[in-house]
Amino acid sequence: MAALLEQINKVYFWDTDFNQLDETQSKRLIIERIMNYGNLHEIELIKAVYGMKEILSTLCNLNYIDAKTLNFISLMFHIPKSKFKCYTRKQLTRQPWSY
Repeated sequence: MAALLEQINKVYFWDTDFNQLDETQSKRLIIERIMNYGNLHEIELIKAVYGMKEILSTLCNLNYIDAKTLNFISLMFHIPKSKFKCYTRKQLTRQPWSY
């Protein structure tokens, strides 16, 4: 199997020097970007490389996941949104218009 970085779209890493990425050291960034912007093929690639346990641990501990992606991840992996750090943090942060 070809290296993961050779098979994913470089566009997802617009703010990073793609050539400096390392599959092991940049694991959190790669998982985050693929889940936010990638297609199903790329999601399957990261599942094969990192394994479900590592991916779910990473996703549950991210500080931010946009609402659509969080809903997709929650449904795809059968995990309640309340298990995600980003969801519980959002619930704890009071917005000015919610008083």
